[in-house]
Amino acid sequence: MTAAPSPFIIVAIDGGAASGKSSSSRIISERFNLLHVDTGSFYRALTAGMLRAGASATDLPTVKTALAALRLGTRVNGRSAEMEIDGRPVGDDIRSRAVNENVSHFAAIPELRAALLAYQRGQADVARAHGFRGLVMEGRDIGSVIFPQADFRFFLHADPVERARRRASEGQHDSVVERDRLDSSRKTAPLACPDGATSIDSTHINLEQVVALMSAAIAQKLPAA
Repeated sequence: MTAAPSPFIIVAIDGGAASGKSSSSRIISERFNLLHVDTGSFYRALTAGMLRAGASATDLPTVKTALAALRLGTRVNGRSAEMEIDGRPVGDDIRSRAVNENVSHFAAIPELRAALLAYQRGQADVARAHGFRGLVMEGRDIGSVIFPQADFRFFLHADPVERARRRASEGQHDSVVERDRLDSSRKTAPLACPDGATSIDSTHINLEQVVALMSAAIAQKLPAA
């Protein structure tokens, strides 16, 4: 008998800064042959683009003008989807202090989030076109807005002090408490654990344990690659 084809799955991983989203989603990507999508990098890339264009998060007309001039594309680098703007990959400036200080402000703008919505959902088509068995997307509103019907939805959280320590060890300069406040209080797609998602507290467990919890659930539907 011919084996039934493997299902195409979507895994949503949400959480605040330094909660473990990126590390765990990259391992899940490799373990199950899923395209990894870091939507935080998308918002960082757009923020860098806005700043280069002279747009201000407090001046909506400048944001709209800058958005209208941008062409967004995707290139697959290994197992990861990377944003291209106007046919060029984004640079290292997406991790700059200026981007760290402004990304939550730009991300709170409904028009900017709306401009990214179809692009983010379109990453599932990118994954299919490149032969992946599914998609693992990390961010702050994946399980609530981008893919509310995802096959698996996880929400990672940890004590702010522990997350600040992790952030500092990565050489990042943004305040996790301030990022949480801005992301949780915005009117459009605030950071919150989606109804029905699996909540995982990573404060006192290591990365391997976090991944094991996720993998056990995913493996019931999709065996490891």
